[in-house]
Amino acid sequence: MSEGPLLSGGWLWLAFVLIAVATHLPRGSFIVAGRRARLPESLQRALRYAPAAALAALVFPDMLLLDGRLDPFNPKLVAGLAAFGVALRWRNPWLPFIVGMGVVWLGRL
Repeated sequence: MSEGPLLSGGWLWLAFVLIAVATHLPRGSFIVAGRRARLPESLQRALRYAPAAALAALVFPDMLLLDGRLDPFNPKLVAGLAAFGVALRWRNPWLPFIVGMGVVWLGRL
């Protein structure tokens, strides 16, 4: 008895095609529609915060947890708080990086 095309790897290719369509349709629709399709102003305002939210979602778990547990003396947490404080006080874009890295290095000694 021979296998049908979907049993011999066809499901995998079908999944690849569906994933490609699901990925490219939403992205391509903005390019094709251009200025004819505008997002509502409230949604545009909300989307301005998406990069900061994505960065926070990536950084905060690493800052808060050490070996899977919450550790208030984690050098990364202390460095993040120091960098945040420096960023609020002085609007220099490089100073928080310098202070944060300095605190991490000192904390690891």
